[in-house]
Amino acid sequence: MTEDESEQPPRRRSPWGVLALVMLSGLAMMRNGAEVGDGPPQPTAAAAVGVPAEQLPAYPPGQGEQPMQHQPAPPVEVEPLEHSSVQRIRIPNIRVDAPTMTVGLDPQGWIEAPPPQDPNLAGWYLNGISPGQRGSAVIVGHVDNAHGPAVFYGLGSLHKGNHIEVERYDGRTAVFEVYGVEVFSKETFPGARVYGDTGHAELRVITCGGGYSKARGYDGNVVVFARMVATR
Repeated sequence: MTEDESEQPPRRRSPWGVLALVMLSGLAMMRNGAEVGDGPPQPTAAAAVGVPAEQLPAYPPGQGEQPMQHQPAPPVEVEPLEHSSVQRIRIPNIRVDAPTMTVGLDPQGWIEAPPPQDPNLAGWYLNGISPGQRGSAVIVGHVDNAHGPAVFYGLGSLHKGNHIEVERYDGRTAVFEVYGVEVFSKETFPGARVYGDTGHAELRVITCGGGYSKARGYDGNVVVFARMVATR
């Protein structure tokens, strides 16, 4: 623990309840006090999903900021993959190319976070969905640490149509297309909307965001909504 980290107040954690993954919104990421100017980029209103997950259309808007009524025809459905551990995540638009470790629960029953000392490391929630399976897989990472920007610092600058590649240990790569980027308050984090099963193979990439104070850290989380569009 660095001197800066030792000055941070205890982190408030949500109980492990019915929506177990909801706790990822607050536990998987924390700012360790880095001074990084104006802070990480935040999502634009145009990138928002705009409706709850259960009300999403059969296929989200395609590339660009097209209105809903002009969305392209649904593509051929991509066959979901079997379960496999995750090896790496790549997001070319924000120059992310990071190894991915598994994260689970610590002895107190809380979701673990990737070690903050390594700024280029993401964490896949092992007890959830594997990226490529039907359902909403979850990958988390720090936005910054005591020394500066970390792996998901640029997450809030993604746009609809950007691609995320998840390399799996079975040799397959699942390719996801972003259809929404939003920031949610940790106090009112919409767990059912973020983690709900839409009937497709989906991915949620999460880091801290929103306002920041020295006493409380970040007050929200940036969430990227993406759907699998290809495998290779």
